Amino acid sequence: MFTEKQLEKYADVLLWGLKTARSRKFKKNDVVLIRYNMAAIRLAEILFANLLDMGIHPVQRINPSVDMEKSFFERSNTRQILFQTPGEKELFKHLNGSIFLHAPESITHLSHIDPKKIGKAAVARKYLRDILDHRDQAGDFGWTLCTFPTKEQARHARLSMKAYTDQIVKACFLNRSSPVSHWQTIYKNATSVKRWLNRMKVNFYHIESENIDLAITPGEKRKWIGISGHNIPSFELFLSPDWRGTRGTYFANQPSFRSGNYVKGVRLEFKKGGVVKIQAQQGENFVVKQLSMDKGANKLGEFSLTDKRFSRISTFMANTLFDENYGGEYGNCHVALGSSYADTYHGSPKELTREKCNISKILFFEPRRRVYKILW
Repeated sequence: MFTEKQLEKYADVLLWGLKTARSRKFKKNDVVLIRYNMAAIRLAEILFANLLDMGIHPVQRINPSVDMEKSFFERSNTRQILFQTPGEKELFKHLNGSIFLHAPESITHLSHIDPKKIGKAAVARKYLRDILDHRDQAGDFGWTLCTFPTKEQARHARLSMKAYTDQIVKACFLNRSSPVSHWQTIYKNATSVKRWLNRMKVNFYHIESENIDLAITPGEKRKWIGISGHNIPSFELFLSPDWRGTRGTYFANQPSFRSGNYVKGVRLEFKKGGVVKIQAQQGENFVVKQLSMDKGANKLGEFSLTDKRFSRISTFMANTLFDENYGGEYGNCHVALGSSYADTYHGSPKELTREKCNISKILFFEPRRRVYKILW
């Protein structure tokens, strides 16, 4: 596990991420939510104290336990699934920041639950995300998150707890004397790469490998973003393309965990912008249900590239935050289905309507694969 010094460095990096992710500076009496699983309580305590020292009002929320979450989805009726805690809307309207410490004690405990029931609960809380998205675009809110090692994640990644923790330490640069300085350097270098990508006149990107032949149309007024402090660690650069131009086949040679389900060997066929054929070696029924959740669920919401020069992640971690940022020999590309990101729109967010954005972000699938060609 982490040493106390590493936890202090982790907290410093998270606060750097929080400040970097918000376009306006934090000020005294701002409100920041710390949300965490019980395993990460010591890191939450350090963050709580640091926020108080900054003159900020920390609000803490502990996530439901595994048994609570299982009971909720096994026993709740429709009204209970849709129920929203009184006061949540008011809190979210006043939040200036949020830090999530992801430390799951189980990542498969909901595998027996109907994905539609899980999706219904998520959609019922979407109005809270919309509030934060609006505040984020206005510069009034910033967020970041991280992963805290647990035995469950290490087991699914087939690593010892020490090896799993060491990978987080290496990926977040907690073994450096000044991790924040290193993150600032990466942020600066990534800004240069994004500037280069955004200067290109691109009609479409063509991704080819042994199992992939996919064309993606960026569309007008799109921009590459990423390495913004939102995720710790994050090395990906991504955009939300014009989904209508997506065509061809995508394959994920890296597995993924989602809502308690294990998905492996996913192959998606796109025509006229939507997924028309789904295959998976494991978890196919789950993927089919997720991609039929609403009309935006089978549309491309994100196309992402990870530069191997930035990422030090070198093994499967059974955690999307790490696995989508795999460095490896060549870096990686991945796609996400569902809602697009308003901040990848190179124009005023006020121009965006509900029709222009997909509705709900569904799944990440990351190939541990070189992008052989990007054509334009």
